[in-house]
Amino acid sequence: MDLTAINFDADLDLASLLDASDYTGEMLICSLKLGKVFERIQRIAPYKVTVLIHGESGTGKELVATALHRLGPNPLGPFVALNCANLVGQLAESQLFGHVRGAFTDARDNSLGYFRAAQGGTLFLDEIGELPLELQPKILRAVENREIQPVGSYQVSHVDLRLVAATNRNLRSMVAAGTFREDLFHRLNAISVATPPLRECREAIGSLAAHFINFHSRKAEKRITRISGAALRILMGYNWPGNVRELGHAMQSAVLMTEDCRIDVPDLPSHLQAGDSTSDAEAAYDTPDNRGTTMLTEPPGAGAYQSATALDAMTRSALLRSLETTRGNRQQAAKMLGISRQKLYRMIARYELSEAGRPSHS
Repeated sequence: MDLTAINFDADLDLASLLDASDYTGEMLICSLKLGKVFERIQRIAPYKVTVLIHGESGTGKELVATALHRLGPNPLGPFVALNCANLVGQLAESQLFGHVRGAFTDARDNSLGYFRAAQGGTLFLDEIGELPLELQPKILRAVENREIQPVGSYQVSHVDLRLVAATNRNLRSMVAAGTFREDLFHRLNAISVATPPLRECREAIGSLAAHFINFHSRKAEKRITRISGAALRILMGYNWPGNVRELGHAMQSAVLMTEDCRIDVPDLPSHLQAGDSTSDAEAAYDTPDNRGTTMLTEPPGAGAYQSATALDAMTRSALLRSLETTRGNRQQAAKMLGISRQKLYRMIARYELSEAGRPSHS
């Protein structure tokens, strides 16, 4: 979008803001940098190679992974996503590689694990920088040889899939600090895609805002067709620490607040109206429940998540049991599970559990 052609003294039609954009199925291409990202995706996608996506939180890394899958050699195969921050110390290996019945106390049935659930498709490992150090050699073997060994089994299984990893952390610094294996980093980073922060793509803000307003208007059964120039000026002047995800949530709020067919300054979140460019919104939006909000379409092969759902249930059960055993003592529960207290908080929120271990809505 040509920023010099925008009349900030008048209302702007949402359709006109989207005219210069292009939908690719997952991504909205509305800036030169985003166009270059998609060109790189198109070049990489036909080859079943491991890809590392790096960029700040909220920049659409899962969209890139989904595009790689859709444009790849097996677009009809499953697309299975795992946030490595949600791996539980005692169950992490089972979550990744599966287990056989009787491998441990709660292993009442065989489990595929995420790698085998993605057989014939794509496995997306988000927040790969959160991967426990002790699991990294096994991930390296899976990446290099496409071989995994379920917990409790002596047999090695071959997996045919594309592995895509993503991170918002500096893995090179983690390698230097000894918290991430150098050999795994180089194996993952052979081919990479960088997702630019929104502040570097300001010409995309108008089109993205229009897209989100249209999307949330339909969900709210409202007919919003315009945005004021003053509101758009604020959006384009804001630093967006939470990137596209934060913009999406801001537009959702504006859609719900407006009583008109247009978005104006009073409809925007208060920190935007106040011109606060150091908002802590990024932390609020970067939660498991908000993850993936910027998806334009559902990921292909959604049915493939069913096997992963069983692992989710096992993880929730272990979390619930640790909280009940420790009578809600979060520090002891985290120690029991082999995770940090911060990670425990995120999991409690994700599985909607209260501190005492009971469902938060009961």
